[in-house]
Amino acid sequence: MITAVTGLTVGHAHDLEALTGVTVILTPAGAVGGVDVRGGAPGTRETDLLVPEAMVDQVHAIALCGGSAFGLAAVTGVVQWLAEHGYGFETGVARVPIVPAAVLFDLALGRADRFPDAAMGYAACVNASTLVAEGCVGAGAGASVGKALGMTAAMKSGLGTASEILPDGTVVGALVAVNAYGDVWRDPVASRTPGGTVQLAGVRDRANGGLLSTMDLLRDPRFQPAFGGSQRDALGNTTLAVVATDARLSKAEARKLAQMAQDGLARTIRPIHTPFDGDTVFALATAQRPAPPMVMLGSLAADVLACAVERAVLMARSAGGLPSASL
Repeated sequence: MITAVTGLTVGHAHDLEALTGVTVILTPAGAVGGVDVRGGAPGTRETDLLVPEAMVDQVHAIALCGGSAFGLAAVTGVVQWLAEHGYGFETGVARVPIVPAAVLFDLALGRADRFPDAAMGYAACVNASTLVAEGCVGAGAGASVGKALGMTAAMKSGLGTASEILPDGTVVGALVAVNAYGDVWRDPVASRTPGGTVQLAGVRDRANGGLLSTMDLLRDPRFQPAFGGSQRDALGNTTLAVVATDARLSKAEARKLAQMAQDGLARTIRPIHTPFDGDTVFALATAQRPAPPMVMLGSLAADVLACAVERAVLMARSAGGLPSASL
């Protein structure tokens, strides 16, 4: 779990009727943060603070929210909980909690008139612990994948987490809510699983119950005339991830860690970073030990994130009329 990184706790809150929720990664003592945004349709808060030249160099939580832009309201509850417990950036007159956040679009499942709010964000903080539930929880409650033929041919996804100890003892962990336009494939190198690449979830072939490859559909001339309609059906996506380490990193190094970890998404989600996705990876460094070379830390972070993506679809359960890969 990502909480193998000492100093982190994770909390979920969700509405399983509306199929939406919020996941909070708490680092109340502060951690150096970075971010890498590559999707064409992001929805974010306070990510500008994470660029190396910005003044604030510590964040106190990361919030991953369902509900599209509506879901950013949940961050207010996270800020309230942190403030009540005395955590935040010291301004001289008050401690101001720094909570970067990003949202995914899950309004097409469950109900579109209910979404994460301040109360749900606060509840996620109350629920935070070192034990991380996976599947259709928190920000993964309404997640789905494989939308090239519209939601009726999509599959249910969710939230997953993984971690690894590097040769020098450094810990790197990842947590991801997978809500992608594309399909999810197992990366045998990252998961160290025998055999080749295997499609785990994605576009369903409603004629025979099997899986179709979105990449094959994009190459199929028969698919293109219908793409205008399916494009409108598939506008709501976005995969949100956090990678964390106990290493001591600068803000520039944290951003590089987030950038390198994005490769884990590219190896497991096809296609990725489309105009319909707001794919965002945050990085957290808790500065408890010297950092290993970035080539090692970033490369293994990508593998750990790839494993978390796999768990996000395998731990999901059918919901909202969509089947899951666990069936």
